[in-house]
Amino acid sequence: MDLSAISAFAAGFPDFILQLSAALGLFVVSLIVYVLLTPHKELQLVREGNPSAALAFGAVVVGLAIPLGACLAHAFSVWDVLIWGMVTLLLQLLAFRVTDMFLRQLPRRIAEGDVAAAIMLMSVKLGVGLIIAGAISDPGLMQLTGG
Repeated sequence: MDLSAISAFAAGFPDFILQLSAALGLFVVSLIVYVLLTPHKELQLVREGNPSAALAFGAVVVGLAIPLGACLAHAFSVWDVLIWGMVTLLLQLLAFRVTDMFLRQLPRRIAEGDVAAAIMLMSVKLGVGLIIAGAISDPGLMQLTGG
């Protein structure tokens, strides 16, 4: 039995739990902030069976998770996770506003069940999430935040 693997696991496990907890906490807080700041009530609309709201909110969930996952993969510290997680949330909120400017009346259209508008918003959110994840994957960025 290789004790060095067990020792490495024991040494790294506390950092794993800390970073995972920070990422999950930030993920939940980001979703709450997003729900509070968007003008339409996506969760209520989803509960009512609105497919547009489900697409839009599902894209937020995945669009926030992708960069947070990339951050975890490259983070040197819990501060990296927290800082870049906040950047992710702000950029996703900005993506909503920019998409709303182009599509006009986006909250109303989603509330009315406009699937085309929801798919466009979903595409923007997932695209932004993937681009942020790629940018976060730059080890130079993590070194700048203290890692």
